[in-house]
Amino acid sequence: MTGVPLALMRGGTSKGIVVLADDVPADPAARDDLLLRLLGSPDARQIDGLGGAHPLTSKVAVVSSSAHDDADVDYLFLQVAVDEPVVSTSQTCGNMLAAVGPFAVLRGLVPAGGSATEVRVRLVNTGALATLTLRTPGGRVTFEGTTAISGVPGTAAPVEVALAPSSAPLLPTGAVVDRVAGAPVTLIDAGMPSVLIRADDLGVRGDEPPEALESDDGLVARVAAIRAEAFERLGLTGTPASTTTPKIVLVSSPADRGSVRTRSFIPHRVHEAIGVLGAASVAAAVRLPGTVAADVADVPASSDPVRVEHPTGYLDLYVDTSPGDPPGIAAVRVVRTARLLAEATAYPRP
Repeated sequence: MTGVPLALMRGGTSKGIVVLADDVPADPAARDDLLLRLLGSPDARQIDGLGGAHPLTSKVAVVSSSAHDDADVDYLFLQVAVDEPVVSTSQTCGNMLAAVGPFAVLRGLVPAGGSATEVRVRLVNTGALATLTLRTPGGRVTFEGTTAISGVPGTAAPVEVALAPSSAPLLPTGAVVDRVAGAPVTLIDAGMPSVLIRADDLGVRGDEPPEALESDDGLVARVAAIRAEAFERLGLTGTPASTTTPKIVLVSSPADRGSVRTRSFIPHRVHEAIGVLGAASVAAAVRLPGTVAADVADVPASSDPVRVEHPTGYLDLYVDTSPGDPPGIAAVRVVRTARLLAEATAYPRP
């Protein structure tokens, strides 16, 4: 048997395998075939692989040294479907991004600094850039710390993530509000192409648990219709069926001292928390007057974080704005944690 060296890691509220690019095939078809067999897809339980039987635990990060002057490493994200033979590169993942920095240092792609180390990452899926700051006391990566994030038990060392502004337009249509499939929405991309819609415009409160929203056939059909029409308006490539973008995020007034409450479709399941890049788009929208998110939000002072509530807690994001009408987004910053769960040689099914 031929094994694949990899690390099993938690990044933020996601979990997946992290591999060096040299350890998987360069050909996309061969690579995807290998990853399906490694994760155990297609199978609802992923019983014969490393996947965790949920989109949030069926993820892959492929890491390599970067040839670009503004990055240390390249990070390609792949979403491996659980019960379908599908591997998608249509989006990136800001949670697994938090695992890329520690992995790059552990594998010697980036030398450890003193007490902290910066890792500049190019997100291959989108071309975006991010700078990760991780704790490296004594020149060694540590995962131990006192930082807690919602949706993850216990505490760990912080990984500070600074997302550079995307080269894509913040508001793809130029409007703060569009009408899509009969509903007022905000189309925005501050890291993740997203469609924000008020929960009450879809006949729900916005505080429902994910499983209740997933089982509402009428709501699911309406979300699918909005996503299909928004796909064209956002100028995305492929088809709605072949990609996981755009994300549909239901927004409503905060319930627990936050800025805005969210429920995020990814795209068919409802996120148990919220993706970092999707949350960045929500936070940016809170800072833009007139968006559907700003209309229902408790907008914090400019120096305070935008607290995005989600089903299992909240995510704090700092949004740096630039002058303009509407204002631009200079950067979005967030703190995540990551942990190395295992280093192993994995054996894919034949």
